[in-house]
Amino acid sequence: MKHFMDDKFLLDNEVGEKLYFEYAKDLPIIDYHCHLSPQEIYENKEFKNITEVWLYGDHYKWRAMRANGVEEEYVTGNASDYDKFLAWARTLPMLIGNPLYNWTHLELQRFFDVYDVLNEQNAPKIWEQVNAKLTSGEFRARDFITKSNVEVVCTTDDPVDNLEYHIKLKEENFDVKVLPSFRPDKGLEINRDGFQDWVKKLEGASGITITSYDDFLQALESRVEFFDSIGGKLSDHAIDSMMYAETTKEEVANFFTSALKGKKVSLEEEKKFKSYTLTFLGKTYAKFDWAMQFHINALRNNNSRMFGDLGPDTGFDSINDELIAKPLVGILDSMEKENGLPRTILYSLNPHDFSTIASIMGSFQGGGIPGKVQLGTAWWYNDTKLGMLNQMQTLADIGVFGRFIGMLTDSRSLLSYPRHEYFRRLMCSLVGKWVEDGEIAYDLDSLGSIVKGISYYNAKEYFNF
Repeated sequence: MKHFMDDKFLLDNEVGEKLYFEYAKDLPIIDYHCHLSPQEIYENKEFKNITEVWLYGDHYKWRAMRANGVEEEYVTGNASDYDKFLAWARTLPMLIGNPLYNWTHLELQRFFDVYDVLNEQNAPKIWEQVNAKLTSGEFRARDFITKSNVEVVCTTDDPVDNLEYHIKLKEENFDVKVLPSFRPDKGLEINRDGFQDWVKKLEGASGITITSYDDFLQALESRVEFFDSIGGKLSDHAIDSMMYAETTKEEVANFFTSALKGKKVSLEEEKKFKSYTLTFLGKTYAKFDWAMQFHINALRNNNSRMFGDLGPDTGFDSINDELIAKPLVGILDSMEKENGLPRTILYSLNPHDFSTIASIMGSFQGGGIPGKVQLGTAWWYNDTKLGMLNQMQTLADIGVFGRFIGMLTDSRSLLSYPRHEYFRRLMCSLVGKWVEDGEIAYDLDSLGSIVKGISYYNAKEYFNF
């Protein structure tokens, strides 16, 4: 029997151990997609206690606590931070098999040298032990980043954001690059309440008076240029329903004018607006040599009562099962027709889409760019042990595994960086299993180079960091 989460955790074979310890373990981290606050990083926030840094905003943990019977008062309510921590400590033993169980203990081990198995009985002791470190002055926001050997952090930012804290961090020459990512979802959701207000904000941010669709596109491009000037290299799109319809700019301009007047457009008109606007943005990203990310097939805010009480991003989303192949091909091809397809990363929350996406990718590779179109790493409900292995095996089956750009945190928590270790261990173990099963040759130098690429170097090259 193996010891609990020891040095050989998740490493099931000798080749995997060699690959992890000799090639992957000590490489820097490029966290090219997350939801960290640039303000907290700039201000180097100090956290009062473990609940504040661990449970605030973590809807992964919130869902688990609710499923364990914890009342909302102890999840997002007004209970004390100590009582919320105790509620998490009661929940954790029930989560065997869930990555939260392992991530929690990795975070305790790597940041706080706590190797106890957290439960309700030892929670008071761990609360004191961890909080003493948090308030020591050595565990502020930037410390978690630097202690994790992070080289680049890409946050998620609205095009109307002034990027104040990114600019300040850049001027201060913080050791870690904290770069913005362009997330224009509010500008694509033409039927969503608040669209007109957002266009007004875009007008103010860009300095361009928006009375026409051409003005709107010009304002969006000006914000891409601004993000680029601060060091931005990526866009990000939450595409919960993949849409595509052939259209013309003149036709879409009419829909946009109607929307500016507060009118709702039809579903077909929405498809056309999103198709043309997204194609324009893709070509703009290519012009600035950016990478574009699509996060597809999430079903959000399922519980309308709780959405009304708590708002979005509080743990009431799920996997969607809409068909994506034809509209995804339509969007990518509309960019490719004009040689305007940027480097593109395609994620789906539905693991049944992995093979579909991996096969579509092969139709749009080229331009001498290794892995130009990527099957995004296992995301959200898929960043489990089996989910990560499934994503990697699918990529290996259909694509070019050695060009994979690897893991990201997709997290709001500064304690999430051990997820990269979790991923690297699984990846090394998978490659080692292929060797030990006689499926690939045992060439340690070659395999080590691939492992180093997936852990770090591929992303560094792909994003031109």
